Amino acid sequence: MGRTLDELASLAAGCTNCDLYRNATQTVFGEGPETADLMLVGEQPGDKEDLAGEPFVGPAGRILDEALAAAGIDRDRAYVTNVVKHFKWTPKPGSKVRLHKTPNRTEQLACRPWLEGELEVVQPQVLVCLGAVAAKSLLGDDFKVTQERGRFVPSPLAPKVLATMHPSSILRGAPEDRKRNMAAFVADLRVAATAL
Repeated sequence: MGRTLDELASLAAGCTNCDLYRNATQTVFGEGPETADLMLVGEQPGDKEDLAGEPFVGPAGRILDEALAAAGIDRDRAYVTNVVKHFKWTPKPGSKVRLHKTPNRTEQLACRPWLEGELEVVQPQVLVCLGAVAAKSLLGDDFKVTQERGRFVPSPLAPKVLATMHPSSILRGAPEDRKRNMAAFVADLRVAATAL
């Protein structure tokens, strides 16, 4: 595309490539330095991100921040974004709560030009896919995070690419599993840190 991140974000703000924009508050584009060595890609913005217009600022973002710090990675030096730039949700019956709904393949593909633009500008040395949706979208439908997580896999997207769990999965897990899952998440991010 040959554009800056600011230009891409400005264009994406008016995106109508799929119907998700109709129920979202705004487009949530990636954030971070254009020169970041590390890019973290999640699935889509959540409720808090949709309202704030920034990626990973809600509960999953707090888990991500904690894990990055534990892995010795400065989030301010990383670029964080999502495969899908609008919040896909469904109303919780009988309330105003907006429940996350997984974006389908068509919606992921509709946002693909924005993600490709981000990758082209940032050109990260290390790309980390957070969760199955991001991993499958970027590495192929046959990719299994449970089998491949925490190790570098070959990809033309960046010199070093790995997948790990999405931080929201730690929040959704049983309380007795959270400490173990967080430790595994941090361990995966430490693998990414070795290549920075």
